[in-house]
Amino acid sequence: MNKRIYLCLAHMSGKEQQFIQEAFDTNWVVPLGPNVNGFEEDLKQFVNARTGAGNLNREIVALSAGTAAIHLALIACGVQAGDEVICQSFTFCASANPVTYVGATPVFIDSEKDSWNMDPALLEQAILDRKNKTGKYPKAIIPVALYGMPYRIEEIMAIADKYGIPVIEDAAEGMGSRWKGQVLGTFGQFGVLSFNGNKMITTSGGGALICKNAEAKNKIMWLATQAREAYPYYQHEAIGFNYRLSNICAGIGRGQMTILDEHINHHKRIAKLYKDAFANIDGITFHDAPSADYDSNFWLCTVLLDEKLRIKGEENAYAEAINGAVGGAAGVVHSGGSVHTDCEPNRNVEAMRLFLDKAGIESRPLWKPMHKQPVFKNSPAYINGISEDMFKRGLCLPSGPMVTDDDIKFIIQQIKDAIL
Repeated sequence: MNKRIYLCLAHMSGKEQQFIQEAFDTNWVVPLGPNVNGFEEDLKQFVNARTGAGNLNREIVALSAGTAAIHLALIACGVQAGDEVICQSFTFCASANPVTYVGATPVFIDSEKDSWNMDPALLEQAILDRKNKTGKYPKAIIPVALYGMPYRIEEIMAIADKYGIPVIEDAAEGMGSRWKGQVLGTFGQFGVLSFNGNKMITTSGGGALICKNAEAKNKIMWLATQAREAYPYYQHEAIGFNYRLSNICAGIGRGQMTILDEHINHHKRIAKLYKDAFANIDGITFHDAPSADYDSNFWLCTVLLDEKLRIKGEENAYAEAINGAVGGAAGVVHSGGSVHTDCEPNRNVEAMRLFLDKAGIESRPLWKPMHKQPVFKNSPAYINGISEDMFKRGLCLPSGPMVTDDDIKFIIQQIKDAIL
């Protein structure tokens, strides 16, 4: 097999060029315009539809990134320097980094074993302990739909309402995932979506914030466009940001919305193929939805390797330090200079990653928990050991719209061939 199989790459509908060309033809090459408005309306229609219930009435603001959406949501929730914000530990750093942008401190919550997402019991324990230690409750809660799997939102919302704390749902990986028929991101005060190049749909880069009502949307729009006051000149009474999505990128998004459901269905099909195959392979466990309440988009399909499972090449798993970006990692990375850290995937997991890489298959470890990241070493954390255990045993497998049934057969065969 000559081609390389990536985790999740964008797939175009064929209609993106039409919307982009219209933007050029009408000279709307700015961070506003018909494509932005149209994309927001398409998103609004999608997130407000519920299975077996009346439609919602959430509003959408298209932004330059999901990270920007979290940042603005925190500001809108009144989070300031010196405050604390409850964050999920088992996630990508973009869920927690914006907390530091406003001068607040992230408080990390470990996972429960079924969904791998924020543990509601630890959440309430942390809220009470922070109140006891600091004299005030955390100012927001940010649960994450890890790899598209829904969080236990009903329990999280009940706890949040009990203590009067707003919830900012990070559904960046969960575009189209649902809890009991309702789209993630529509339960809390705000919901965050991402359209990065590896997400369910892409605008090449970009994101959106789901707002409860028009008033909240207007505040976010104001903050995202440099917080300008109503004068015939530029008057600013608050700090604003340049966070709106460009009309060109929004044109890509409008084309992508025409195939969103197709993408979700494809990811679910890939998940079933993996699930069925791994049911017959000892030592490998596919992470499936815990119950029918969890309607995951399976953005990335993940597996756990038993510690006793032996993989070819384990003796060379950590033979040398990595000096560049791994797989499809983008941007500039620092050379770590060392082979090991204090929390890393087991040898058999790294050996499997290397074996698949040589076969032209991209795979990656799960997200390293935030409470184990050196940059957050001084942040409070409420830990039960679940996320660290998953990180040490887990691997992400190709799941995107460019992955075919034949690709899955090849991947499964290579995984079998890697086992001693």
